[in-house]
Amino acid sequence: MILTVDVGNTRIKAAVFEGDTALENFVFEKKELEKKIEIILKKFPDCTDLVAASVGQIEKEAFLTFENVLKIHFLTHEDAFPFANKYATPKTLGIDRMVLAAGAVLQFPQKNRLVIDAGTCITYDFIDENDNYLGGAISPGLRLRYESMHNFTARLPLLTLEAPVSYIGNSTTQAMHSGVVNGFVYEIDGFIDEYRRQFSNFIIILTGGDAEFLAKRLKNTIFANSNFLLESLSQTYQYKIDND
Repeated sequence: MILTVDVGNTRIKAAVFEGDTALENFVFEKKELEKKIEIILKKFPDCTDLVAASVGQIEKEAFLTFENVLKIHFLTHEDAFPFANKYATPKTLGIDRMVLAAGAVLQFPQKNRLVIDAGTCITYDFIDENDNYLGGAISPGLRLRYESMHNFTARLPLLTLEAPVSYIGNSTTQAMHSGVVNGFVYEIDGFIDEYRRQFSNFIIILTGGDAEFLAKRLKNTIFANSNFLLESLSQTYQYKIDND
């Protein structure tokens, strides 16, 4: 069994895999890391490996606490990935984006793939049908858009995510919800439309913490999987083992 861990900007997500099957998923705060891993290992004592996509702002030592019971693996740019990295600055490409790209290649071979990760930031990553990673885009996620309106204006309130009642916001609060949510949806659909104009044989993968909220609002057909990064971690690690 393999324990995969994704350290995000706000929370940690983890999953236990047996082969390609996820047995259970977990979400917790960064400060709970050691305690939660201990709980997971008690529930799944047959775990042999821990694979992390990024340690974010958490020190590696927090993971190395478990070296006596697990093999600890931090995926890096030097590991084997199933695509050619054509990014102009390959060392600056986030390891989480590389893992998502790897998962797209391994799960959807011989297709043009656009991976959209809707988290603190939203990232777009494009891998063509010949397994070339070409790049993408980065912009603020839903939470950052709400926070920026509050932080950089004098009177706009700090709101939490809420589906707008109408496109025409009849109050400041509703106008903000309409601007954030509908603007976000228009952005994603606009990117997808542009890629579709240029490429055929195409699949869109939507993941991240806001994937489920967004999936039903997009006009384009997508494959939505909020745990795609965790699945991709497991698959990328297996690919690394097979190709090192």
